[in-house]
Amino acid sequence: MYRVGIDVGGTNTDAVVLKGSEVLAGIKASTTEDVTSGVFEALEQVIDASGIDRARIGAVMIGTTHFTNAVIERRHLDPVAAIRLGLPSGAGLPPMVDWPEDIREMVGDHGYQVKGGYEFDGRILSPLDEGEIRRIAGEIREKGIRAASVTGVFSGVNDAMELRAREILIEECPGLSVVLSRDIGRHGLLARESAAIMNASLLRLADKTVRAFGHALEQAGVKAPFFITQNDGTLMAADTVRAFPVLTFASGPTNSMRGAAFLTGLKEAIVVDVGGTTSDVGALSHGFPRQASTSVDIGGVRTNFRMPDVFSIGLGGGSLVKGTPESVVIGPQSVGYRVRQEALVFGGQTLTATDIAVATGKAEIGDAALLANLDPELVTAAAARMTEMFETCVERARISAEPVPVIAVGGGSVLMPDQIGDLQVIRPENFAVANAVGAAIAQISGETDRIFSLTDGVTRDSALAEAEAEARAQAIAAGAVAETIEVIEREDMPLAYLPGNATRIHVKVVGEMGALAEMEVENA
Repeated sequence: MYRVGIDVGGTNTDAVVLKGSEVLAGIKASTTEDVTSGVFEALEQVIDASGIDRARIGAVMIGTTHFTNAVIERRHLDPVAAIRLGLPSGAGLPPMVDWPEDIREMVGDHGYQVKGGYEFDGRILSPLDEGEIRRIAGEIREKGIRAASVTGVFSGVNDAMELRAREILIEECPGLSVVLSRDIGRHGLLARESAAIMNASLLRLADKTVRAFGHALEQAGVKAPFFITQNDGTLMAADTVRAFPVLTFASGPTNSMRGAAFLTGLKEAIVVDVGGTTSDVGALSHGFPRQASTSVDIGGVRTNFRMPDVFSIGLGGGSLVKGTPESVVIGPQSVGYRVRQEALVFGGQTLTATDIAVATGKAEIGDAALLANLDPELVTAAAARMTEMFETCVERARISAEPVPVIAVGGGSVLMPDQIGDLQVIRPENFAVANAVGAAIAQISGETDRIFSLTDGVTRDSALAEAEAEARAQAIAAGAVAETIEVIEREDMPLAYLPGNATRIHVKVVGEMGALAEMEVENA
């Protein structure tokens, strides 16, 4: 049995075929405007290149930018009824209060505040006003809104009111899609609420996208199940993506980092993924991307669902090189996917970072003779400037003075030097399609992040054990094999500003998907 990984980027759609830990083939196809036809083309090419029997494909894993692009480009977003359970507190900051005006208008600015919510320890803040929920349901019917979000104060501690509100809404508005904040974000009311609203606005697009991917596989004659990668480096089943599309945000850089870890065998490293326009930089911890500890801005909206701690710089293979040797400027403008038409080394008229890499002997692509008239001083200065930019971003990703390896992946990683300061740069085999490899090897995860009150016989150890059991149960419910599950993150943080010896505990586990675990045994 084989695994196929596909990663849809802004320039290329990459695909690989894996048999166990062996990469049989990897290809790059152009990303298409509808994305789906690009996925079909990539799938056909990689099957042809590997020579495998498509009937023996066990699973297909896809990473997509569909949903991130929808928010950033302000398109395909549906109106949402945003209901908050928290009155009388919080009335001064209505739902979507800090959203950019254009995106707030797109989702309708339908904010409602209702009595309800809990204290940090699960005590009732105020009883749920069920009559008001029914009145809001009437407005939803009148306005023709098809999606709603429900956010309760401290719903991560007690979700009973969110569940009851959803029950009433569906009873009053059959067919309404309702997103609960407890399923999306972490603690922090406004950011968690924003994540739930954003997720609700993408539900119809998620359904359309999942159907399109299924159709592409059907066209290619692949009957294997397919999964979508999420932004913590693990997998979601198609139905889960329909319910939680926001969890795919930033899955592209995450796939590259997971692929880098797999191709090198390294668990702790800094990864630089160099594409045609930008370089994404992040750190590996236990073989997974280090997660951001602060709220994350998506298209101008502050959210707090899990995201990798990755940042980008405007340096890629198509980056423009301008100026003089004394003041050379590289990027952020780029020729992007047109690098093979516009770069000097391919007969074009534009000086790019790829030309500098060829001129300095780092890369052997195109026709180096076309660079004979380049100013040697400009080439030297541009190469030094690129090295300086990479050094700056790598140092930013370091969290200690201890030397760690730097893994260079992506088609543009030929731009990187072999040494960055005191750190060695590693380019693994198949580095150009590391993102698709990362998608192909993705696992199933489970996660718990909630507040425990360490009183009445509840100890720190018992709270950690309960949180781990919850995370394991989530992973098993999602399809992970119990015997393969391991803990990759465990932290507890006393909350001094809350009474009752409150502690926030976060536990994350990963494991192999059932069918994939069986494949590994067969391949072994």
